Amino acid sequence: MKRTQKEQLVSELRGKLDGASALYFTDFTGLNVKRMTELRRRLRKAGVEYVVIKNTLALRAVSESGLTAEPLKGPTGVAVSKDPVTAAKVLVDFAKENEQRPGLKGGLVDGVVVTEAEVRKLATLPTRDVALGLFAGAMNGVLMVFALALEARKQQLETE
Repeated sequence: MKRTQKEQLVSELRGKLDGASALYFTDFTGLNVKRMTELRRRLRKAGVEYVVIKNTLALRAVSESGLTAEPLKGPTGVAVSKDPVTAAKVLVDFAKENEQRPGLKGGLVDGVVVTEAEVRKLATLPTRDVALGLFAGAMNGVLMVFALALEARKQQLETE
């Protein structure tokens, strides 16, 4: 690969990193073309970009974005996402279905280095949409109780 092509790949990845809050490194060894295509399809459907790039180029893009990451070894795929939980869920669920492939190497969430175990913990959290739904439901319940309390107080004042 020529130097200009490498520089272009680094700048493209750096551009993707600028709008992302999560970056996960995976080892895709052992995935055939069919499984790799399925992984990319699932990630794309979840709004996650997946790039296979040389380790040195990936680390250069990360460092040029002002972030730091652990050195990478072996074949690496990079999952870039705005939602760290969704990306972690897709990667972990896919690995469960496919003999723990791709393997997780760790990554970065909001500029903080995370380990494989931490990525797995993130995958157990509710997604942003589910968390917002739970919050809205809780707020609805609180507002309902407040409205009922106001109505009861109104009736109490009217009877006095």
